[in-house]
Amino acid sequence: MRAIVYRSFGGPEVLELAEVERPVPERHEVLVRVRAAGVNPPDYKLRRTPYPPRYTEPPLTPGWDVSGVVEEAGRYTARFKPGDEVFGMLNFPHPAAAYAEYVVARPRQLARKPAGVGHVQAAALPMAALTAWQAFEDVAEIRPGQRVLVHAAAGGVGHLVVQLAKLRGAYVIGTTRASKHDFVLGLGADEVIDYTAVDFAEAVSGVDVVVDLVGGDYPRRSLPVLRPDGTFVGAAGMTDGDAEAYDRAGVRWDSFSVEPDHAALESIARLVADGKLTAHVDQVFPLADAAKAHELMESGAFTGKLVLDV
Repeated sequence: MRAIVYRSFGGPEVLELAEVERPVPERHEVLVRVRAAGVNPPDYKLRRTPYPPRYTEPPLTPGWDVSGVVEEAGRYTARFKPGDEVFGMLNFPHPAAAYAEYVVARPRQLARKPAGVGHVQAAALPMAALTAWQAFEDVAEIRPGQRVLVHAAAGGVGHLVVQLAKLRGAYVIGTTRASKHDFVLGLGADEVIDYTAVDFAEAVSGVDVVVDLVGGDYPRRSLPVLRPDGTFVGAAGMTDGDAEAYDRAGVRWDSFSVEPDHAALESIARLVADGKLTAHVDQVFPLADAAKAHELMESGAFTGKLVLDV
């Protein structure tokens, strides 16, 4: 089968299309014929250097997000049968080798593909939508009327956070470049801030929840905009110094990493099928052009999601 492989850590140029053996599912796994694979920031972070350090050395195949069709089902599986259309985030944070024509997966890391949605659209959802979902389900419960500030609101995760926050009745403020303001407003955001022209900390205050998808100095800069009983959700991580500053201020904070969750995927699929949640796909690349997709992902010069058509 065809798969993207890198034999050393480095830039996008280390990605190559290769012929490799098709994986064989264990009795508790399914074999999925991949139709599309989502591209996410951890894909290129792992390609550049071990991320986190416990990962094995190359050769490796990147990717976690897939949408496809079950080809084989192990004897000890009951959730799916051959021919079922499925999507999911596989095995994260451990390698899953999703940039390939076939992949093996535990059934409970998959859900049935949303009705009426193609594989490209479905492959754009798992990691980004699960991150957005778990930010609200596991960390910050949103109540109607609360003010939610979303950093990187036009990004892969951010544009889904905006939609989910609006579905929960929040007043949503997004930070993004001016060129993407119309896009974020079209998702339902109530306000947008051009972070390249304005210091968001001076433009907004009295926020109940901050969802940070940027990292760097954003946790520190976000502390003054939060209400004393507010919550900071650090999906991009935060330093020990930032955590201590939040603790001293008595403001709740949490930093988390997304995890596979078939029940959440099923809820997400229902929202997508009902037209209440949409993943915006900026560009679709053929599998052989995975390096070009990584170049664009690292540049940040896109809106929403990037997907590989397998």
